[in-house]
Amino acid sequence: MLFAIEEINNSTDLLPGTSLGYKMYDTCGSIARSVRVALALANGNEAVSSPSEAPCTRSEQVQAIMGETSSSPCMAIVTVIGPFHISLISPFATCACLSDKTKYPSFLRTIPSDYYQSRALAQLVRHFGWTWVGAIRTNDDYGNKGMAIFTETAQQLGICLEYSLSFFRTDPPDKIQKIIEIIKHSTSKVIVAFLSVFDMDVLMFKFSQYNLTGYQWVGSEGWIFDSQTAEMDKHHILDGAIGLAIPKAHVSGMKEFILNFKPVNSSGNDMLAEFWEALFNCKFKQLNSLTENQRECTGYEDLNLMQPSFIDMSLMPIFNNVYKGVYAVAHALHKILGCNGTCNYKVQLDPFIILQHIRNIHFTTKEGEDVYFNENGDPPAKYEIINWQPTENGVVDFVTVGLYDASLPADKQLSLQNKSLIWAQNSKQVPVSVCSEKCPPGTRKVLQKGKPVCCYDCIRCAEGEISNTTDSITCVQCQPEFWSNDRRDACLKKEAEFLSYEEIMGALLTAASLFGTCMTAVVAFIFFRYRKTPIVRANNSELSFLLLFSLTLCFLCSLTFIGRPSEWSCMLRHTAFGITFVLCISCVLGKTMVVLMAFKASLPGSNVMKWFGPTQQRLSVLAFTLIQVVICILWLTISPPFPFKNFKEIKDKIILECALGSTVGFWAVLGYIGLLASFCFILAFLARKLPDNFNEAKFITFSMLIFCAVWITFIPAYVSSPGKFSVAVEIFAILASSFGLLICIFIPKCYIILLRPEKNTKKNMMVKGAQKIS
Repeated sequence: MLFAIEEINNSTDLLPGTSLGYKMYDTCGSIARSVRVALALANGNEAVSSPSEAPCTRSEQVQAIMGETSSSPCMAIVTVIGPFHISLISPFATCACLSDKTKYPSFLRTIPSDYYQSRALAQLVRHFGWTWVGAIRTNDDYGNKGMAIFTETAQQLGICLEYSLSFFRTDPPDKIQKIIEIIKHSTSKVIVAFLSVFDMDVLMFKFSQYNLTGYQWVGSEGWIFDSQTAEMDKHHILDGAIGLAIPKAHVSGMKEFILNFKPVNSSGNDMLAEFWEALFNCKFKQLNSLTENQRECTGYEDLNLMQPSFIDMSLMPIFNNVYKGVYAVAHALHKILGCNGTCNYKVQLDPFIILQHIRNIHFTTKEGEDVYFNENGDPPAKYEIINWQPTENGVVDFVTVGLYDASLPADKQLSLQNKSLIWAQNSKQVPVSVCSEKCPPGTRKVLQKGKPVCCYDCIRCAEGEISNTTDSITCVQCQPEFWSNDRRDACLKKEAEFLSYEEIMGALLTAASLFGTCMTAVVAFIFFRYRKTPIVRANNSELSFLLLFSLTLCFLCSLTFIGRPSEWSCMLRHTAFGITFVLCISCVLGKTMVVLMAFKASLPGSNVMKWFGPTQQRLSVLAFTLIQVVICILWLTISPPFPFKNFKEIKDKIILECALGSTVGFWAVLGYIGLLASFCFILAFLARKLPDNFNEAKFITFSMLIFCAVWITFIPAYVSSPGKFSVAVEIFAILASSFGLLICIFIPKCYIILLRPEKNTKKNMMVKGAQKIS
């Protein structure tokens, strides 16, 4: 401040011909003393020092106050002097609460608000992926308000606090012990410290006693660039610390001013004399009586002999903030006094007018730095990101590794330079501090009961669900045409499955169907070739040829079940199957009734055959078949079968099948076939022991037994078979029952026709009491 005042008083451009006076106080951080001094200054009860020998020509009532360096004293001072509208410009009070102009209208500062610092710290923590951290704060307005903003921002960024502890340097030992125990038993490896330098020094000393090392410290500007704290860290507790600091600044001439400063040039200022005595361990004779072991201060001691940290401006950016604050007051006075070569000293100075001018001031320092205040009395928020990097000689080097500028867009505010960072315990690897590891793709997060949102378990997605990002909250259901892979991180298109001609099973069934068709055609050819022989003419040859025709249709209708289902194939396959099989069973039933009636007619006086001749046989077949036709027409009219995509039965495939439409219609068709087959089986069973060298009823009984057995076992097999196998089961039942009818009824006759022609005679076909049927 003295350097700025002397520079202004010697300037011919700023306040020409005017000398600024000052009064310096050391309040020792006491709020009560700060308020008392502020009231004294506001009332004009204190003498004001001036760098020049000329007496002050103005009232001794101060027009602005520089200070305090802590937030709580500033809040108390502004509350008291606010009604007087005296400006209070602080170089180091950062509490965001001081930006509230309704409560603190006369407060301004040359250091950014903690509103920006807290948010910057949260972004810095998130940048390195630390989502599980601990927090310690100074138990005052600076620490509590700053940590509250950090906590709020951290929650928005997905950062969780394992603990948040308050601490003050005067706390009893048991509270400090409790803090140490909490940290020792914590799982987080990163500690965010929103502390003043005094509290950090006390805490660091306690930590060294318990050897609490290995933690990654993230610090606020209150201690992160303090060289004395770094010198005191003999146990390397804070090595690798990272945090925000006020940007370093160089003010030309200040270093020379400090080195050439002599207290004899500032007579009347007791605080400077006390400072000099403490610095050189001496006493001024006129102020204090000397002891035996003390030497007398001359006032001309050489500051160049002091440690470099005292004269290194790069480590004391606070000086620059004081410098800018003094110049802000000077520029405001310059405008109020209308200085232009000379100043109008007749202008009555009013603290309220001065306050308004300081708020609206905008000037550039000789170093090119713009100085202005926003509507809250705050300067632009800019920070350097500092990393503590120990050197080989044990000295900590404060390395600037990045910048934070709140005036830039949100995604560009934080920028880290490509410099190698040093972390806790001199590690070059970024520490990991998370409550739970990231959930990989294919899993979702499930919060652990009673813990923060950063603590969770990774649950594998269920079948048909995926998550293709890390830390997914939910699993997404795949579309019906897709299914989830084994890793549950991608949906794969399901393969359409149906019984096709190209696959082995489809090819075998097709071959069996065609073989049955050809076999039926060969039998039909044999029967046609030997149509006039007794064995062919027996038991109504017309029904035999009709039965062979219907068996051909039965073999061929199985082909409609193979291939990609379509509307016409779905309607055709079940109706064709139902009608052809009824036609087939009707023919078998007719032949069975012919056998039964024939032997009944052989009894004396019986005239049964005239009621069941060829015409009646044709009509019975037609009638039985027409009933099935009517059932199929009703089924197709009311609710026909249709192509259907079954997504549920097999997880990784789409089953293309024919939905039944009306299940009642389907089971009515099967039920009618079963009814006719059962009736035919009963009649054939009754006629199996009738006397005849070639009793066809025996073979019909066997064929119906096979038919019924096949279709009875078909029902559970069909219901339990998945996908295309249910279609294969139905085709197999059709082919098996068709082959059963063909082989049991016609193969024995072909055997006699081709291999035993001597038995193919009328005489051999007859027995006593039998009647020839033509």
